[in-house]
Amino acid sequence: MSNAASRWFHDTVSALVYSFAEGHATSPLLEPPHNDLTQFILAQHRRMPDYLRTPMLAATLTFDLLGILQGGTRFHRQPPARRKPRIEKWKDSNRAFPRDLMRYFESLALVALYSRLSADAPESGSLAPSSPAGNDALHTRVIETPNPELHAHNVVIGSGPGGAISACLLAESGRQVLLIEEGPFLPTSSCPAFSQTELQHKYRNGGQTVALGANKIAYVEGRCVGGGSEINSGLYHRTPPEVLENWRKEFRVEGLEEKEMAPHFAACERDLSVSLLPGPPPAASRKLREGAIKLGWKSLEVPRWFRYDASSPARAKQTMTETYIPRFLAAGGRLLPATRARRLRQTGAQWCVETHHEKVGRVRIIADHAFLCAGAVQTPALLRRSGVTRNIGNSLRFHPTVKMVARFDEEVNALDMGVPVHQVKEFAPRLSLGCSISSPAYLALGLIDHPAAARATSQMWRNAAVYYAMITSEGHGSVRNLPGFRDPVVRYNLTIGDRRNLADGLHKLAEDLLAAGATALYPGFKGSPALRSKQDLGKLPDTLPGGMASLMTIHLFSSCPMGEDQTKCATDSFGRVHGFKNLFVNDASLLCTAPGVNPQGSIMALARRNVVHFLQAS
Repeated sequence: MSNAASRWFHDTVSALVYSFAEGHATSPLLEPPHNDLTQFILAQHRRMPDYLRTPMLAATLTFDLLGILQGGTRFHRQPPARRKPRIEKWKDSNRAFPRDLMRYFESLALVALYSRLSADAPESGSLAPSSPAGNDALHTRVIETPNPELHAHNVVIGSGPGGAISACLLAESGRQVLLIEEGPFLPTSSCPAFSQTELQHKYRNGGQTVALGANKIAYVEGRCVGGGSEINSGLYHRTPPEVLENWRKEFRVEGLEEKEMAPHFAACERDLSVSLLPGPPPAASRKLREGAIKLGWKSLEVPRWFRYDASSPARAKQTMTETYIPRFLAAGGRLLPATRARRLRQTGAQWCVETHHEKVGRVRIIADHAFLCAGAVQTPALLRRSGVTRNIGNSLRFHPTVKMVARFDEEVNALDMGVPVHQVKEFAPRLSLGCSISSPAYLALGLIDHPAAARATSQMWRNAAVYYAMITSEGHGSVRNLPGFRDPVVRYNLTIGDRRNLADGLHKLAEDLLAAGATALYPGFKGSPALRSKQDLGKLPDTLPGGMASLMTIHLFSSCPMGEDQTKCATDSFGRVHGFKNLFVNDASLLCTAPGVNPQGSIMALARRNVVHFLQAS
């Protein structure tokens, strides 16, 4: 970007930021200046997927220029009073381009603005790298400056739940293992959970990843050592037996009987200290449960991979950097962070992984066996860049999720609440209801379709929480690479049944929360009314409006399904890619369909099962 274009973009963003922040100065912390908001959005623009960066720049400058037609001068030079109606017109447009452009800037501005209330705005500079469990001896196995060529018996690409357990078990069996991670190695204490700082340092593309389609679905991926385990809520489920049975029959997956999987689930639960809360749940969680009890619906407390101190309320999430990564390093494994795998190619009986390290540049890795554990988007993208395309990236599945903010007369929220633990399972697997992160920033974001309520966030956040309805989708998506671009394109198509289930999920979520005493509900789609009584439920649509809802997901899987049915499966029953002897997938990509529950338990148990099978067979 030229200096002139950069200054122009800055000035336009700054004008938008000040317009969006106007009316939110209901606390001294929210008052101008808003230069920090502008700098955050400019940094996020640099982080967004590369195929979207230039179009976003062009759209923003076009918006600024169009101010000449309506106001006689470019938008950023107009007085604030003339900017507001222009923004409102674009926000209310029936066309996706103007509406989505304004929504993008307003969302980022509100996240940055209300992060001030949580004291979680990022500090300048980079975060300090981790030293595993404070052990300098283990840290020597973390390769900071690699040689141009490295060798290993086994290379594992991706250090999230699938990759961490794969690398750990391989190393503990005595195998020589090199674990590659594209992101940095940061301690769990490096930034507050679900904070603006974490968003910038541990999320891929700063959290700005979206599946394109008639209904765009925002999704998130971890990009740091430990992957998604470092940024998720730690909720844990075993794969439901009926789901395992369906995979066995429909995809012809071997070794998937419930009794065969049970030891692997048990081992993961032991290693991660999966447990229930030692004390009462958060108030927001209790509200969801109270509503379910009054309606006669099934609900449960979901266990989490947390370790609790019996003598205090202290808790520690058992992420991969707290569990399997230290074990892997202690067993002699080597970790290479800040290294992106570009492609794989066969060299005789071995694999050559062509990578790019942030400091060194090009690094070649030669290995006897390659395990791809980069997640349901990055694993198929890497395989397809490497010319391996059969049944790869064609069957991506999500748990699409729509949210609702609930307000109560009493306090239900606190800055240290984290993610509440109760879910309503009365309608599973079709849909599930639960609680979400409810910090002031995420509350304001959840209220973006309700401007008056959003502006009251600083006064009401302690009396409000974010809830969700999550469905098991009938639709599916794809992962594809664009020539000349780094980031893959993800598409996802919701069926009409999906949109009906999402609308039904909102309706049932509203029933539950009203039964629990909510005084106002704010559904997450444009044009939605605030709901204040059971009679208001008739205002909700039977089908979620196309293109108007704020949909998201943190559950991605099924892009390289396992099984012996080679007409639709990418790998065999244990993750070996069909047609190859020493190439494996061992992450969320393997799940044949959406499990209908938080998937990390499924991912880790399957990864453990597959590595045990590999070790026994080799």
